[in-house]
Amino acid sequence: RGQSGAQPVLAEMGVTKNIAVLAGDGIGPEVMTEAQKVLEKVSALYGHTFNFTEAKIGGAAWAAAEAAGEAPSHLPASTLEVCKKSDAILFGSIGGPVDQQHEPRWKDCEKNALLGLRKTFNLANNLRPSKVYPFLAHLCPLKPSIIEAGVDILVVRELVGGIYFGEHKREGDRAYDVMDYTVEGIRKPVIFGFEAARLRRKKVTVVDKANVLETSRLWREVAREVAKDYPDVELEFMYVDNAAMQIIQKPSSFDVLVTENMFGDILSDAASVLPGSLGLMPSASLGDSIHMYEPSGGSAPDIAGKGVANPIAQILSAALMLRYSFQLEEEAAAIEAAVETVLKSGKLTGDLMEEGKKDGAAKTSEVGDAVCAALSGP
Repeated sequence: RGQSGAQPVLAEMGVTKNIAVLAGDGIGPEVMTEAQKVLEKVSALYGHTFNFTEAKIGGAAWAAAEAAGEAPSHLPASTLEVCKKSDAILFGSIGGPVDQQHEPRWKDCEKNALLGLRKTFNLANNLRPSKVYPFLAHLCPLKPSIIEAGVDILVVRELVGGIYFGEHKREGDRAYDVMDYTVEGIRKPVIFGFEAARLRRKKVTVVDKANVLETSRLWREVAREVAKDYPDVELEFMYVDNAAMQIIQKPSSFDVLVTENMFGDILSDAASVLPGSLGLMPSASLGDSIHMYEPSGGSAPDIAGKGVANPIAQILSAALMLRYSFQLEEEAAAIEAAVETVLKSGKLTGDLMEEGKKDGAAKTSEVGDAVCAALSGP
């Protein structure tokens, strides 16, 4: 449990927040330990209290239920209760080895757990930042001349509408899928995009296919309406085929990119390869009141338990939680600055090192300790 800081002035201003910790499977528990360590240090420096409540999910929940002689589930009711009583959900990773996917413990594990959480908390918007650190630019697949101006993109993807959630039907030799959006379903991600842009470089790019799709024309109408409330933020529209090219050719031109479900699915994956390792990529899923934060990478069962996993994405997910759930911008920025300091110092896990130079790779816990040491208070 987080401790309040020693300085009484800060303690009066400090907040108390309850965090559901769902570490999950594979490397989840290892990287979660480091994120909690960093949050403990933040709470001490800034006079906050973070109460962590751990709950099982995924294969870990299934195994625990079996061991207790209970009906197994990937998303137990007790876990949902913990989440409902929390101010935010910090999620690790779930899923088992590829060659064991047929076993009950792992079959549909991710689908059952993630879709269940998404539905329960209406996690309608997904955020995936993609940042290329200049001192790790050699990991980026793009050539230096393309990324020299810096790359820092935030993709905001609508998660519960569009063609993935429309009607899917087959009639004889014909099949169709319906892309469906409402004004309200569009407003949420667009408003969030503008709010996020205000904390960043004040530019929103709405990606669509308005030369063909009626839903895209509705996205444009809603975006123009919302933009009236944000005169300080620039709004531009871009067709999705052009956006796919620009993410590769001119990634520096993007700040906040807002788009519908399928386009966001594709473009956020394209943007995610730019930093050079999924171990650097946090993400957030925003609900009606409770939001969830998790690394973009998977459970990596092949390296679980070895102490070599990269905890940075989990630590940065915790920073996003402070920013978007708790409105603690200064504290979030402090974690991000500490992460940058550690990466710049060369204390890196193996996934961030070039082949043949991995002998000096840092352990998971060493990276977490270094981030804590680099954290500075108010």
